[in-house]
Amino acid sequence: MTSTPGWAGPTALMPEPGQNARIHRFSGAERTLHWLLAVTFFIMLGTGLALFVPRLADVMARPVAKEWHVNAALALAAGVVALFAAHWHRLRATMRDLDRFDRDDARWLFGWSRLWRRTPAPAQGRFNAGQKLNSALIGGLMMIMFITGGLLLLGERNTRYRFAGTVIVHNWVTWILIALVIGHLYMAMIHSPTRHAMRGIVVGDVDRDWARRHHEKWVDADTAERPATSTPESALPK
Repeated sequence: MTSTPGWAGPTALMPEPGQNARIHRFSGAERTLHWLLAVTFFIMLGTGLALFVPRLADVMARPVAKEWHVNAALALAAGVVALFAAHWHRLRATMRDLDRFDRDDARWLFGWSRLWRRTPAPAQGRFNAGQKLNSALIGGLMMIMFITGGLLLLGERNTRYRFAGTVIVHNWVTWILIALVIGHLYMAMIHSPTRHAMRGIVVGDVDRDWARRHHEKWVDADTAERPATSTPESALPK
């Protein structure tokens, strides 16, 4: 992975002697994108439930819920466009990391035999195969939500955009997203072996030893790149 000028990438942070070594995992743009998605998702989920469950109308009036629901979707779309425009090189590199699926990823994802043989999982990069698959699913499902939600909104103004099954698809995708988010929250906040990953998406760095256990290929690549990005002063030509 190469560093983008002006961005403190994974190879930019050198641990001080005597301190607990950490490795930078997520840039500010990546963390902002994550929390933008998280906040708007839960706003859309809460307001969507208010629209879906009649009893919740006493908690939030349907017109108010609908306004918040639509505005949250628009804020997410505008925020994603703005972040990619401002941090294109960093976020494009992240997309490449998520899109690459190699033999180790396949073995990690489909190597069920290791569950009973207790063999170590194949080395993973900055994102493991499960995270890559989860990101692809959430990205694809969110696109379906935007399309169906847009059709529902347009259908209120023009009957040509009313299609049978649009509401059903929108609702079913919502339940699938809820299941994925619950699994994501469990891995990030409850499951002890992976709980430390939460630090990365909050402050940007993680413990290097933890990263080596779970993302060995990424740490090795970071270590290999470090001499090329940080040359000791004594080694510079006189």
